[in-house]
Amino acid sequence: MKQIKLKEPKNGSELVLETLLELGIDTVFGYPGGAVLPLYDAIYNFKGIRHILGRHEQGCLHEAEGYAKSTGKLGVAIVTSGPGATNAITGIADAMSDSVPLLVFTGQVARAGIGKDAFQEADIVGITMPITKYNYQVRETADIPRIITEAVHIATTGRPGPVVIDLPKDVSALETDFIYSPEVNLPSYQPTLVPNDMQIKKILKQLSKAKKPVLLAGGGISYAEASKELNEFAERYQIPVVTSLLGQGTIATSHPLFLGMGGMHGSFAANIAMTEADFMISIGCRFDDRLTGNPKTFAKNAKVAHIDIDPAEIGKIISADIPVVGDAKKALQMLLAEPTVHNNTEKWIEKVTKDKNRVRSYDKKERVVQPQAVIERIGELTNGDAIVVTDVGQHQMWAAQYYPYQNERQLVTSGGLGTMGFGVPAAIGAKIANPEKEVILFVGDGGYQMTNQEMAILNIYKIPIKVIMLNNHSLGMVRQWQEAFYDGRTSESVFDTLPDFQLMAQAYGVKSYKFDNPETIAQDLEVLKEDIPMFIEVDISRKEHVLPMVPAGKSNHEMLGVKFHA
Repeated sequence: MKQIKLKEPKNGSELVLETLLELGIDTVFGYPGGAVLPLYDAIYNFKGIRHILGRHEQGCLHEAEGYAKSTGKLGVAIVTSGPGATNAITGIADAMSDSVPLLVFTGQVARAGIGKDAFQEADIVGITMPITKYNYQVRETADIPRIITEAVHIATTGRPGPVVIDLPKDVSALETDFIYSPEVNLPSYQPTLVPNDMQIKKILKQLSKAKKPVLLAGGGISYAEASKELNEFAERYQIPVVTSLLGQGTIATSHPLFLGMGGMHGSFAANIAMTEADFMISIGCRFDDRLTGNPKTFAKNAKVAHIDIDPAEIGKIISADIPVVGDAKKALQMLLAEPTVHNNTEKWIEKVTKDKNRVRSYDKKERVVQPQAVIERIGELTNGDAIVVTDVGQHQMWAAQYYPYQNERQLVTSGGLGTMGFGVPAAIGAKIANPEKEVILFVGDGGYQMTNQEMAILNIYKIPIKVIMLNNHSLGMVRQWQEAFYDGRTSESVFDTLPDFQLMAQAYGVKSYKFDNPETIAQDLEVLKEDIPMFIEVDISRKEHVLPMVPAGKSNHEMLGVKFHA
């Protein structure tokens, strides 16, 4: 391996920061501890990289995720060894599930103590092996620039994902007068970006035969920044579009070809279209169980073309008649570059549009504040242009159903892992990454109690996020399942007592409001116009369910709670 002589000796921590800066990284989230003290000592006087001090390692990881999800840039986090590293596990697993580019530095005990149950030692390489795209343990100081450069390349190319670098304390403190060349040379890692041209032609040939085609847009469209191409392709061939949860925003909710989100809490029109389609083109979507329902009956009448950058996803859940490995943007560009084929979807569009228009939404005459109305009103007040961050639960699904999304990367949420506690820190990361954008967080009273300690940094770093807590005094989605499938036995899902959230906001120095009047809620929410950190607690119906709903294991057309116009 080629060695490069340094002009002057440098310690491992200096090499870490200098390499990150050279790779264009200017923001890191972290929490110090014994094993990373050399690195934090180097941060003390280092210029060019901003460090955001979270209040818990899980918070730091979700902040890095919010930063990455809302921009496509690499999120970087630093935690110490042992409990610091294990506290980061949830964020790492979340990033793996949702294909988030993340670089996580975990401190480690000195090399001599590894494997000897030293104070605050944990085998983080072993622990994270199933939940990372790759991981390293640095054994030589001179190897730091090469390992970081490789790690960034792996995390941000192909299907993005988290990479962990375990950094022993002595390695970060020792000086070296040379480094190993940081050039990336990974012969065994060569992701396929350009799809096979013959497979692209097969898609268009099948499209010319299809009478009921549907496009399924997943998070891969958003990550590839391919919504422009998606819209052009859908419009050229007049194909209705269904999105996954993470695909929201890849086509505007107001677009006439958009049928809604599909799956467990998807729209009637979207689920019926997937059930009745004779050709499905899935792009950047991994066919998770919340989308497919019963995989044996999913799109049972359709030929399936599956475009995905990760070959492991193709055929894993739904068999693909036309498998296409490659980047979503490149695949769509190739489809658009081909001569236009003839297809006629006029009757199909008429049918799916009718399905879309015949469904009623929520009951707007309730005497309590309806969460759907809150989200719709905030959509109006933000012109459908805010970055919307959610925690996990009922409010997450209502936000997916009722906010008027227009842009890719507009919805920042925990999809695959469904991590309660994701919301507050992810919103912080999204706002730090996008200071010019309005960032709205929808959170429940359950998830808020998991990571609200991160509210402490809003004023310190001047982060004017707007926190909308939809308070139904329960773990709403758990309660919904208990009411629907467990004979109403709400075992441990209802909060008999809650903290005074207004006093909590006051303790954090954040301006707060509490609203509970359905007749004035539309006007009350106009306080959002003030550009300061804000906490708004809205008391909502304690019995409201997220509908429609496909029961677990059922087919997508077996939806509960669909309401039609008379």
